[in-house]
Parts: sequence; structure tokens; C-alpha cells
Amino acid sequence: MNLHDFYFELPEELIAQDPLEDRSSSRLLVLDKKTGERQHKIFKDIIDYLHPGDCLVINNTRVLPARLIGAKEGTGARIEILLLKRKQDNVWETLVKPGKKARPGARISFGDGILVGEVIDIVEEGNRLVKFEYEGIFEEVLDQLGEMPLPPYITHQLKDRERYQTVYAKHNGSAAAPTAGLHFTEELLEQIRKKGVKIANVTLHVGLGTFRPVKVENILDHHMHSEFYCIEEEDARLINDTKEAGGRIISVGTTSTRTLESVADEDGTIRAGSGWTDIFIYPGYRFKVIDALITNFHLPESTLLMLVSALAGREHVLQAYEEAVQERYRFFSFGDAMLIQ
Repeated sequence: MNLHDFYFELPEELIAQDPLEDRSSSRLLVLDKKTGERQHKIFKDIIDYLHPGDCLVINNTRVLPARLIGAKEGTGARIEILLLKRKQDNVWETLVKPGKKARPGARISFGDGILVGEVIDIVEEGNRLVKFEYEGIFEEVLDQLGEMPLPPYITHQLKDRERYQTVYAKHNGSAAAPTAGLHFTEELLEQIRKKGVKIANVTLHVGLGTFRPVKVENILDHHMHSEFYCIEEEDARLINDTKEAGGRIISVGTTSTRTLESVADEDGTIRAGSGWTDIFIYPGYRFKVIDALITNFHLPESTLLMLVSALAGREHVLQAYEEAVQERYRFFSFGDAMLIQ
């Protein structure tokens, strides 16, 4: 299976730069995974496609303001750090730019010394291990000094950092938002509950590895970075009971999907617990848990597009994307949504 099989043309002006004022007013393309039939709706119409007894699975991770701009001690050189993964209490795996100024032993000051990081090692793919020194609580220091780690294709300044969080974000740890969930409002979730649809939580802390470009021509040679997940006993039971009663499991986003498919037994039974997953889902994969997926429109040749193609078929997905381009849908993190059912 070749990388170019997942290419499509996308005009740059269709890349959404700002979130809509009303989260649930984005557009919704509904795709029938069996027939390829498509409908055009508004996101709040999602409730019409959810049935009593279904279970919606959401990822309640919270994005850290993980982008830090500092100065190298001694030279004052500007250095940008992106926190990727906590390794120990005060040691993080990070992405540092420019890397040549961040050799082991380099010290970087943020906020006039409120936070100081020392590069202690260089690891896989040139990432740096940085040990931080500060007073108080790290998350509070980060709230004060950090910026939201928006994807590089978003060039506009984000006015309200909460717009890059889902309304149900709870557990700090992500380097990027699970963007399919950005369309939900508290009001819409309440309407969904009142309809008799159950809502289960999973946590998957999204790493940048999910969005890294695939650099190999044969996609089977691509290696996914691991990400931390957690599923509580109560949520596992809710999902299992739904399946047993004949209800559908509707996953909100590729991150929820990867979590569920990582922890499921062959018969689709979900086990509570936590750990790390590097699951890579591409066409030919047999889904064990999910029946439907709510997702955004993804980058050409990305692992996310491959996952979506595994569920609905590559031809159906690329035809839907072609129609979305013609209909001027908004793409990527702050863009419109798809329901694949």
C-alpha cells in the first residue's frame, strides 16, 4: 500500500484558521461506509443520527499550554521548546528549535527565570530531554508562561485558548487537541444524554507523533509513536454493556478509536486499565469495537486519513473529500466534521 494512494488536492484557503463562534454550527458531512452515499448537514444535526441505546465515546484529555519561548543562558539566543512527554517528575521529552543551540548542558530561561530548563540528553529523532527547575506547581507555571501548541498550518493567533480544548477536557497531558470533540457544546451533550445515548470517557494523551508526516513510500514501514491511555472500569463496563445490548459504539475522533481498538479483546470486549499504545490502523484492519466515527477532515497522506479509510474504504473517503473540497468545507483542526456510519 503506497503513500500516494492517500493523496488529495487541497486548496490552502480551505484550511480553517479560526474556530467558529458557535462550536456546533460547523458543517457535517455524513458518509455511509457501506454505500459511499453522502449527506450535507450542520454538526448539531448529529443528534438525528444517534439512537437510544448507542454509546458515544469521548477523549477527555486536556491540552497543555506546552509551547515555551525562552532565552539560552549566556547568549540570550531565542529557543522554542514544545513539551511532548513527561518522563519523570521534572524531566520531559521535548522538541527544541533550533536544536543546534540546545546541546546537553545548555540552560534555557523562561519568564525571566520563573522556569529554567537544562538539556540533559538527546534521544530518538533529535528530541531533547529537559529537566526543569521552578518553584510551586509545574502546571501553574506552565499556565502562566506557556502557549497552546497549535499545528503549524494554523497561522492566526488564538484569542481564547479554551477554544483549543473540548468542553469536556479534564486530564492534562496532550500536545494537541482531539479535534473531533471541539464541535460539541454542553447543551448538545445534554440533548444527546436526554435522547438515551450513553456517554463513555477514555483518556488518550495526544502526542505529536500522531501528526508526523509519513516519510516512507510503503506505509507498512511506518512506525507510530506511543501515547498514554487510560480507561476506567465504569467506562469499560458502559461500552461492553452497550455492545451486549445491541447498541452502537460511536467514537468521537481517531484518538478515542485508537484507544478502544488497542485495549479490546478479539471479541470486542473492553478491558479497563492504562498503558501505552502505538497502534497503526490502515485499510485491511478489522475493527473490533467501533461501529461509527465522528472525525474532522485530515491531512493528505496522513495516518489519520489511513485510519478513516480503514473504516469506510479508501475510495469512499477520497470521493467524500473531493466533494468536501468542491462544497468548500473547512479542513483540519478548526474545520468541519464527518460522521462515518
